[in-house]
Amino acid sequence: MSFTDASAELASASHPPGERAVSVLWSFGKCLGALVPVYLAGYYGFSISVVLLVFMIYMGWKHSRLEKVMRLKSAMYLLENEKEFTTAKVFRSKRDLPPWVNFPDVEKVEWLNKIMQQAWPFIGQYLEKLLVETIAPTIRASSIHLQTLSFTKVNLGDKALKIVGVKAHTEHDKRQVMLDLYVSYAGDVEINVEIKKYFCKAGVKGVQLHGKLRVILEPLIGDVPLVGAITMFFIRRPKLDINWTGLTNLLDIPGLNAMSDTMIMDAIASHLVLPNRLTIPLVPNLLVAQLRSPLPRGVVRIHLLEAENLTAKDTVIKGIIDGKSDPYAVLRVGTQVFTSHHVDSNLNPQWREMFEVIVHEVPGQELEVEVFDKDPDQDDFLGRVKVDLDIVKKARVVDDWFSLRDVPSGSVHLRLEWLSLLSSAERLSEVIQKNQNLTSRTADPPSAAILALYLDQAHALPMRKGNKDPSPMVQISVQDTTKESKTCYGTGNPSWEDAFTFFIQDPRKQDIDIQVKDDDRALSLGSLSIPLTHLLSCPKLTMDQWFQLENSGLGSKIYFKIVLRVLWLSDDATPTTPPRPSSSGSGMGPGGITSELNPMGPGGLSKPPSTRPQHATPDSDFATEGVLRIQLVEAQNLIAKDNFMGGMVKGKSDPYVKIRVAGITFKSHTIKENLNPYWNELYEVILTQLPGQEIQFELFDKDIDQDDFLGRFKLSLRDIISAQCIDTWYTLNDVKSGRVHLVLEWLPRVTDLVRLESVLQYQSQQTYQDKTVPSSALLFVYVERAHGLQLKKNGKEPKAGAEVVLKNVSYKTKICERSTSPRWDEAFHFLVRDPREEILTVKISHSWGQALGSITLPLRQLLSESGLVLDRWFNLDGALPESQILLRVTLKILDTQLAACKGEGDVTINEVIPKWDPSHLDLKHRGGPFISTENGGVGQVKISIGYSMEEGRLFITVHACRALAPCSKDGADPYVSFVLLPDKKATTKRRTATKKRDLNPEFNERFDFDFSLEESAQRKLDLSVKHNVSFISRERELIGKMQLDLDQIDLKNGVTQWYDLVAEAN
Repeated sequence: MSFTDASAELASASHPPGERAVSVLWSFGKCLGALVPVYLAGYYGFSISVVLLVFMIYMGWKHSRLEKVMRLKSAMYLLENEKEFTTAKVFRSKRDLPPWVNFPDVEKVEWLNKIMQQAWPFIGQYLEKLLVETIAPTIRASSIHLQTLSFTKVNLGDKALKIVGVKAHTEHDKRQVMLDLYVSYAGDVEINVEIKKYFCKAGVKGVQLHGKLRVILEPLIGDVPLVGAITMFFIRRPKLDINWTGLTNLLDIPGLNAMSDTMIMDAIASHLVLPNRLTIPLVPNLLVAQLRSPLPRGVVRIHLLEAENLTAKDTVIKGIIDGKSDPYAVLRVGTQVFTSHHVDSNLNPQWREMFEVIVHEVPGQELEVEVFDKDPDQDDFLGRVKVDLDIVKKARVVDDWFSLRDVPSGSVHLRLEWLSLLSSAERLSEVIQKNQNLTSRTADPPSAAILALYLDQAHALPMRKGNKDPSPMVQISVQDTTKESKTCYGTGNPSWEDAFTFFIQDPRKQDIDIQVKDDDRALSLGSLSIPLTHLLSCPKLTMDQWFQLENSGLGSKIYFKIVLRVLWLSDDATPTTPPRPSSSGSGMGPGGITSELNPMGPGGLSKPPSTRPQHATPDSDFATEGVLRIQLVEAQNLIAKDNFMGGMVKGKSDPYVKIRVAGITFKSHTIKENLNPYWNELYEVILTQLPGQEIQFELFDKDIDQDDFLGRFKLSLRDIISAQCIDTWYTLNDVKSGRVHLVLEWLPRVTDLVRLESVLQYQSQQTYQDKTVPSSALLFVYVERAHGLQLKKNGKEPKAGAEVVLKNVSYKTKICERSTSPRWDEAFHFLVRDPREEILTVKISHSWGQALGSITLPLRQLLSESGLVLDRWFNLDGALPESQILLRVTLKILDTQLAACKGEGDVTINEVIPKWDPSHLDLKHRGGPFISTENGGVGQVKISIGYSMEEGRLFITVHACRALAPCSKDGADPYVSFVLLPDKKATTKRRTATKKRDLNPEFNERFDFDFSLEESAQRKLDLSVKHNVSFISRERELIGKMQLDLDQIDLKNGVTQWYDLVAEAN
């Protein structure tokens, strides 16, 4: 007997004859059922097209059903074998990897998944009990048609919900813990429901849900359970896929399936997707409404300017001939969606539209821009881009081109502005004036403020006819925008706990109109009108009170909390304008925005005026840099590191110096076996005068393996600038002995040509060991734009970049997108030895390849110009006759005090320039162990204290300490701790990180406190610098301390200062 026959015989033996007969009859019935519709169609004379339509619907449903089942099985298999898939070679793309692989700050929580898997059957039991005993009776009581409803099966299956990654955010607010849970569920859940009265069965068999759930634990409290409430929400809509059964199988029909999933997602979004939140209070007397609807973090103003190089979708002759596209953009931030107008037949459209979105959570929320091609049937996809709004918050203004993803080509130009929320009306007039200067052709001009309304409850609303309780809801209108609350059924004392936000153009002219109505919208239960001018006179622009309703009962009132916030864009938030794409076809639509104050528009990229500018327009800080000249002369009494016989015989050192300033490092040559080396080397560096900038000097002993440390010290650039010229010795810190002799000079910049001869004469008389020739001038070059560049050999516009060269130093601009009139707006600077001999060269090329022209400018031409400035269009050599470039070239003579002395005759330098006395700069505090202790001085601490009116917070920044007293033979491991007195519970106590073995530590840590300005002024800062020791150590812990009454300083303007520390005994 064959194996097949044996199998068939075994199968037939395993089923009784009656069961086999039922199976045959069932197969016959299915065939008959399939033929019955065909027979009935012929019997009643239906067209064959109806039969085909039904057949097509059935096949579509079958295909959709199989697809859902396959997706569910694939997702379940993937979750079960995550580790194998992660490590396998098939995952070549980052998007295929789980979050804990993509992002190092996302952690795996397998322990939590194991707990969830173990508890899953019991969670299923609880859900079954909840559905059967609680939810089902509630549904049956809600309608007469549902009195026979029952849950016939509730089974969560074996596949538990998985947390594939957790990211914790603890750096933003010390009063809360913020967690991002990457949730993934692909389960074999089965829930069936039956309505016996109508012989109706329906259900779900298999669900997929994937998304990022944010969980916020706040406020943190000092009592069990330590957390006041749990708030959770999805930052973006999660991905949902449901496999229906029974009557709901109809929802899998093509067209209905997307509609059903969308409706369910809308229901989820109305409760769990931003700005909606689910808040679970854990302690009584908690303001849940404030947690459920917090004030937004800010507003982002989006300027959708243009796009370029989009994909052509409207092709001709089946794609043989490329056509155009009719592009439009869809912008999404959470549940806020905007659509631009479409531009006909243009691959480089210009929209020039503006949108404003409220940002509720950063980090987390993203701006998603999708570009589509408008078609009569289905719009074609042209690409997408996502921008993290946390980047916009930090940068204040982002103005850039973004490449479109998931398409071969295309980029979109966006200008994103972060608008802070001010709780004061001081700048309201200024904001409104700025907005009025923006000429907008959209229906919505820029907003000056946002209004947040928290609708809490109402009391004693009037009854309906027949003495029935009303079912009140509230309509809130501001200008043309109306929003509705939920309905509270059958009560005259409703509690809504809803929140609403409105954009306000001018609070001085707008009102809030409030209508309380019955659920049929016909019967009015009361009304109220609140002019926004009332808010402008309230503290912090906030009203939190009961309001008496008009046209209502005598005791009818409603409770609102109304908050107005002015939208402020920082004045210093001015980004670099990105390059201009080719402007073939304007496509300027009805959403265009231009600026009267700035002809380049809000993104700097509006159409240029018909006449080209005759002069360059650099930023106000152009040509403001200066030059610091450092002469490293010698050192004395350095430590001997090259010892012999285990240190019994003292040797020498091979010292060299590292100088670090503004990210630039200079290194001297090494002097062999010398504890008193003489270098006589010169270094020059171009610096911008930024507050707090320092120059760091470190000495090392050159060794074959690892260089030994010989000491360090730091100097403040501000001190050098104020003194102009310094010639003195500096004591080395963190070592037993050693000092360095420096000559430092901040060179004045002048335009007096007479000074050039004196400077050049002084240069010729100076000699240095490294043979450096001092610079006599500083050259600034501003490359603004070019015009009329030639096309490439293939006829396309070039991607132009400019290279600026002086002797052996060269800089390159960015490469502009395709255009014959590129714009760079970039500045460069050079040190010039002798302007009578050196030549400046500017070369323009296509992507640093094909030459597009150049210009050669001898610097001696500048010497004959007024103010030593050239600012005009220059013709390009080796290019078209109309090819030009717009430059501003400025020369500054580097005057020197030493050169002036030399110019007066044979008098020596020391006779004319006395030795510099650095006493006014507190150099003794930089001398490490040699600090004066007459008054108990044990070092200094540098702190900044101020009050931010915009944020409504007191801030304290601990910058650094210097010249701390050592606590052990290794120095000290210092940290700073402080408290704001009076503070009995030490809730304001803060401390910095610990710096190991450093008597001059730098912390640069900021601490914020949510105090009012009046409360801040009543506080007293009690600060201590301590040495981090173990509890068994005998070393002293306290290094020094200081106290400061905050009412003694100007908190509004802030102060940054060094403060003396005193020992505890003092």
